[in-house]
Amino acid sequence: MGNLFYQDVFDNIEDNAALVRTLVSFATEFGLEGNIWQHWLTYNLMTNENPFSLTCERKHIREEATLMKLALPDFAEFREMMESCPADYLDDYYPPFEESTVTAPGKRIMNLSRKLAEAGSNKDFRRIVTDEYEKYGAGIYGLYRAFRVSAGADGSAEIVPIAETVDVTFDDLIGYESQKETLRANTEAFVNGEQANNVLLYGDSGTGKSTSIHALMHDYFDRGLRLVEIGKQTRALLPQVLSEVKKRNYHFIIFLDDLSFEENESDYKELKAMLEGALESREDRVLIYATSNRRHLIRETWGDRSDMEYNEDIHRSDTMEEKLSLASRFGVTIYYSKPDPKEYMNIVRSLAERRGLQTTGKDLEDEARKWELRHGGMSGRTASQFITWLQGQEIQR
Repeated sequence: MGNLFYQDVFDNIEDNAALVRTLVSFATEFGLEGNIWQHWLTYNLMTNENPFSLTCERKHIREEATLMKLALPDFAEFREMMESCPADYLDDYYPPFEESTVTAPGKRIMNLSRKLAEAGSNKDFRRIVTDEYEKYGAGIYGLYRAFRVSAGADGSAEIVPIAETVDVTFDDLIGYESQKETLRANTEAFVNGEQANNVLLYGDSGTGKSTSIHALMHDYFDRGLRLVEIGKQTRALLPQVLSEVKKRNYHFIIFLDDLSFEENESDYKELKAMLEGALESREDRVLIYATSNRRHLIRETWGDRSDMEYNEDIHRSDTMEEKLSLASRFGVTIYYSKPDPKEYMNIVRSLAERRGLQTTGKDLEDEARKWELRHGGMSGRTASQFITWLQGQEIQR
């Protein structure tokens, strides 16, 4: 019958020298060690998008299904290849550095590789792979948790994986308990397939708005949540991104960080239409989460009031209504304010304790006050920067 689903992988194993170069580059990229031949085969299984892997991504496949029988020869060949490394040193590869450089995707590759190497039969091998597809999906969306959008040479949207994301949790953000709870409740409903809203997190800079969204990846990656970040320069590609991601069986958060519009920008109207779900731009598996320092997102001017019909009319002008209506399209708005002096010191003390700093008590608080006066005032970001600086000072002593 031959190989139905993974032939492109098998076709790439002909030139031995080229294969060795590929494996070494692959190991360097992910910081891998051990049997990088088996790791590379595993990586190809994880990232190969074909009718079988994409079907597994959507739903559990019965063992007796025809598709499972058709795929078995492919897995038999994979299992046979994993037992015979084509070149010396590749089955016990030592990384070039003493300290570990393995990435988060690399850890998943190595863990699955070891499971597959221990499979007792071709059917066991197939079940391990299909379980992986069902839990995480196939292709880059199955391996990575976060992505950013860039413009290709032809101007089209390219969704590029972020190899190393900051692994933060909600516990890393001290305070803001009600804000975190609101965000988590909405996201919990989203991944459960229930009704959920687009979210706007607004307030002072450095208060943890972006950190809160990044923390969602820690809690919900295993449940199919993926983050796609779109910057200001690629915001016009949002319709293309929505068209692409809604085809896949994940829950996508489109992340618009530091969202704001100047008075002469009009593309906020397109975003408003998308938030309303116009023209099938959004599916149940896609939400938009945005952060902003502005509550109403668009810079207002006194000129916006000039189209009032009467000077003392109690109603807003049409221009102002148009601009302010964008924020109202987010079903959930969450305010992050700067901490007061007591809250700021609590953040400083908590961070100092977590990092095991020797400076404590009044000395710590005095230094923290000096730091915030010179570095932009009280915020969680300022506190974190202070603790990092203080940690460096203690190491140098």
